[in-house]
Amino acid sequence: MKLPDKGSIASFDVDAQCTFTPNCPDELPVEGGDEIVEELNAQARPAGWRVGSKDAHSPQAVWVTEDPDKFGQPGVEGPNVEEHWPVHAVPGTRGFELLPGLPAPIDYDFFVWKGVELDLHPNGACFHDLAETRSTGIIEWLRARGVSHVIVGGLATDVCVRATALQLNDNGFKVILNQAACRGITPASTRQALAEMQDKGVRLVANAAEIENASGPVTG
Repeated sequence: MKLPDKGSIASFDVDAQCTFTPNCPDELPVEGGDEIVEELNAQARPAGWRVGSKDAHSPQAVWVTEDPDKFGQPGVEGPNVEEHWPVHAVPGTRGFELLPGLPAPIDYDFFVWKGVELDLHPNGACFHDLAETRSTGIIEWLRARGVSHVIVGGLATDVCVRATALQLNDNGFKVILNQAACRGITPASTRQALAEMQDKGVRLVANAAEIENASGPVTG
């Protein structure tokens, strides 16, 4: 793998929040979700830009349920919500916070807050709506700076990371997924997500060291 100059590369921390880690067991914990900070920081080194996203949800959102059997299941009314979920990533709570060791949101070059409205629950960080007609601004921001390659990591591999990587890929960016900077919900769904991303053109790498050793234009 070869990479272009730093100014053409962005590193994207997707929803690297405590809500998706064992630190918040009553929200949506992903096993090992609190172990990705070092890799996220490492993948940012060869990039000229660092961007990020957070879920930002109200406990009154239309998709909220206390029934564990409904978690991740369809049946919510409205065009911009796909599944039921428990309360998570509420501003002002621990779950909303980025993982310790990451920059503060204000210190990223661009930052996206997702799902603030009660009837919105986007997985990808590039669009507010499921039809992908209401941009969060990240695609335009990256294009305006001449970014061609985006290194992606975060939580979870098989939900928001997958959706964000595919959105970037569909909009013309060369996407590199750093597997060491991600964790998935289940092994089966993670394997499926990785296979789908790779099939659609996302480049999978094992870790940030593999990225840092590259220079020149990406091939393959």
